Amino acid sequence: MTASYIIDTARTPRGRGKQGKGSLSNLHPQELLAQVLNTLRQRGGWSASEVDDVMVGCVSQVGEQGANIARNAVLAAGWPIEVPAASLNRFCSSGLQAIHFGAMGVASGAMDLVVAGGVESMSRIPMGSDGGGQDGGNEHLRERFFQVPQGISADLIATLEGFSRVEIDALALRSQRNAVRAIEEGRFAKSLFPVKDPRTGAVLLERDEFPRPDTTAEALAALKPSFVSLGQLAAGPGGETLDQLALQAYPRARTIQHVHTAGNSSGIADGAAAVVLASERYVREKGVKPRARIRAMTTVGSEPVLMLTGPAPASEKALRIAGMKARDISLWEINEAFSAVVLQTTRALGIDPDRVNVNGGAIALGHPLGATGAMLLGTALDELERTGQETALITMCIGGGQGIATIIERL
Repeated sequence: MTASYIIDTARTPRGRGKQGKGSLSNLHPQELLAQVLNTLRQRGGWSASEVDDVMVGCVSQVGEQGANIARNAVLAAGWPIEVPAASLNRFCSSGLQAIHFGAMGVASGAMDLVVAGGVESMSRIPMGSDGGGQDGGNEHLRERFFQVPQGISADLIATLEGFSRVEIDALALRSQRNAVRAIEEGRFAKSLFPVKDPRTGAVLLERDEFPRPDTTAEALAALKPSFVSLGQLAAGPGGETLDQLALQAYPRARTIQHVHTAGNSSGIADGAAAVVLASERYVREKGVKPRARIRAMTTVGSEPVLMLTGPAPASEKALRIAGMKARDISLWEINEAFSAVVLQTTRALGIDPDRVNVNGGAIALGHPLGATGAMLLGTALDELERTGQETALITMCIGGGQGIATIIERL
């Protein structure tokens, strides 16, 4: 195995993921991704005909996001028909997983140039549109693991860890403030590009529209918990509620404290992002100057009822592969699926909170499921370059009980 290099990154702004309310909600997701592909091509010193494969993460692969959205985006972008493409789904980490697969391809020598990333239009294809739910409706599987919705899992984690509503909200407020500062200081400008109407050329969105700069601790505290009613829904074979099913797996919690709200959970968003990955051979022969290299990448499984605790063991595994300790990482991007996920991961790894999500996260910026992983990697790389730091670790929780982690090193 040789190295895998990051040549460039690009992302759309995140649009509000509600039909008629978000600036990207009238744009077909294939076109959203196609604009990322062409932005990268226009910025780089390479030709689309050189690309060995395009790998794209997308969670809800139905309707407009079905039919291999990766391949159709390549065609929509006007790239040569010889450029192949594949779509994949590892839930919320799909975009980062696509990068992993691309990096494996170039590191193995099987490929020289790969574009990898993700896309999700949650305004046009709402979460859950594939009808699979948590477990595809497999009653036999439910006898082994009854996978409760992620919001219940997040509240269960907060209960087991003893996180108060004040702590949960404080992380959300920090996310909003960090995101607003990043936008005001232009920290996202290197990867960000304006999305345009493909027919008229009019700019649809040029900056993230999800953050709420007027957020206060008082406003967050006034929001009602989001998953109380869901927790009382009778779903078990004996009429057990979802809360009761979660407590059967974790009786020491006794009762679930519902602390997550719309203000301290990730936001529904539209967006797309990708990175260009190159082999050592391509870099050498073409004289390309990479921005970074991937030092380690890994995934792990975790307990599927609690579900969202995978980032810590995934990060530990990636650190072992890289021969590093948590203290060696300059910047951390821990996906803000829910506040409790970030707090639990930070505590488990003993991380300095000031190194985590320094430019905000999905609570403030939104979480376009299939695209977020690629967005986080690009944000981390841009911040390493802005500050002159060396290493970043990107990690995400994953539905069904998994975790993913990637370590990048600036060159």
